[in-house]
Amino acid sequence: MKGYIEQHPVLEFKRGEVVTFTFEGREIQGYEGLPIAAALHAAGIKVYSYSIKHERPRGFFCAVGKCSSCLMEVDGRPNVMVCMEPLKAGMKVKRQKGPGKL
Repeated sequence: MKGYIEQHPVLEFKRGEVVTFTFEGREIQGYEGLPIAAALHAAGIKVYSYSIKHERPRGFFCAVGKCSSCLMEVDGRPNVMVCMEPLKAGMKVKRQKGPGKL
């Protein structure tokens, strides 16, 4: 699938099935079980949210769940760290503006 590393001289990639999810109404495919952020990045989506104070774009930064740059709304839940959240078929993912409201 386009956007993913297919071969590496040292690492072996074990991936789940290809699944479809939506990002702001657009259908995207990714590998089940990999982080949502990986599927978004592979699809060319680099802005995941906007900073609260200055509304600056935020994206894939630490990739280990230690920052808040990848907070998004997933299936109606705000403040989901998509760098850590495994992708599942049918998920609905949206950019988050501000702190996110329940």
